[in-house]
Amino acid sequence: MTLKDAIADRILQLCALYGHNPGSLADLCGMDRSTIYSILGQKSKSPEVATIKKICDGLEITLSEFFSTPEFDSLEQEIK
Repeated sequence: MTLKDAIADRILQLCALYGHNPGSLADLCGMDRSTIYSILGQKSKSPEVATIKKICDGLEITLSEFFSTPEFDSLEQEIK
């Protein structure tokens, strides 16, 4: 799994947990829907931390809560 895949998976998990679809999540976060859909699709290779922070703010969670999942813990180190 790549970092991009882990971010997309986490967004989908949070949508399910909080009862949103990607479009309503974007509305909640004050973002363009295309931003969320580009993260979930193949258009966005590496979402910015500021974008993830907006998602966290909309869901009223911390960045730590966003990234505290087994998917992120199991990512391979990129710099060796």
